[in-house]
Amino acid sequence: MPREEYEARQDGWLAAYAVREADFGGRKFTETAHPYRTCFQRDRDRIVHCSAFRRLDFKTQVFVPHEHDHFRTRLTHTLEVAQVGRDLGRALRLNEDLIEAVALAHDLGHPPFGHTGEAILDELMGEHGGFEHNRQSLRIVDYLEHPYPRFRGLNLSNVVRECLAKHKSRYDVPVSGEFDASEPAPLEGQLVDLADEIAYTSADLEDAMAQGWIGEEDLAELELWRGAVSAAEADAPDAREIHKRIRSCKALLAILADNLLEATLASVDERSIDSPQSARAAGRKCVMFSPAIRRQLDSMQEFLMQRVYLHPLCLAQRDSARQVLRELFAAYVDRPELLPQRYRRRTEADGLHRVACDYVAGMTDRFCRREHHRICG
Repeated sequence: MPREEYEARQDGWLAAYAVREADFGGRKFTETAHPYRTCFQRDRDRIVHCSAFRRLDFKTQVFVPHEHDHFRTRLTHTLEVAQVGRDLGRALRLNEDLIEAVALAHDLGHPPFGHTGEAILDELMGEHGGFEHNRQSLRIVDYLEHPYPRFRGLNLSNVVRECLAKHKSRYDVPVSGEFDASEPAPLEGQLVDLADEIAYTSADLEDAMAQGWIGEEDLAELELWRGAVSAAEADAPDAREIHKRIRSCKALLAILADNLLEATLASVDERSIDSPQSARAAGRKCVMFSPAIRRQLDSMQEFLMQRVYLHPLCLAQRDSARQVLRELFAAYVDRPELLPQRYRRRTEADGLHRVACDYVAGMTDRFCRREHHRICG
């Protein structure tokens, strides 16, 4: 199907408030349109084929990657966000290709060792511009990835870049930069923010229960969990305990997803959102949970913080990660010849500390530990 025909059919399906292909905002470097792929499909493909995306497979989500064979990595989390986002986007008749591109790129800037790695790099870069993974995601797609001979970066459409810059959740701080900070991202970008919350809340809970760090009795006071258990029991009352646990985690995801659809449609109707421009002009996000579910989700996330993210074994892993990152970063700054040549070439233009930060931030957990062992002993 030629691209023009696909876009015409897509335009007939999309809601009035959805972003069209014509709203892609241009690219920094002008390119000829593809014969059968839309601009957002091209953005998605460039993200999936870049090296930063592949490295997400060995970066920590919560549990150390591949120590066991069933815990989430940063890559599988990213895929779950894209799946949740596309499903909800289709139900809301938003632009699914835009949602998928933003979801697949939203964590590209995460360094090794999860949020601990981010905090350490920000500390090490305190006098050199700091470090924040949203900003690093943009730096990756705009500059560090270099697959094309004519320009640096992936040359993504500006609306995808804007959604990445304005990505916000409990653990993500937007860095609007060149984009108007007073305007929310398009509805597609707002949806990815909450798809991220839905995905990591249900997944981190499931992984922590599988690891044995928490049990169902620990969750009994959480209203969101009780609702999920009731739904799972009603669906399969005779199921084995392991299946009830798994189905309860999936029911929790479904509760959040269903509520998001209901609350967002009510919000869009209440504010008379009838175009991407009116969604921006609203001044606040239109994609949301109901106030009651928002409170329940906040309680669940606070529980995860106290019982999972601050678990003694998790803290022990963080202590090890801190030592590895500090010593390895110091080694590269003291002895720049240890950096690969393609990085050393950028030290004059970007500064030695930023180049060392870029290199370390791009590492997987296992490569970082291996390099630390090789260089620092």
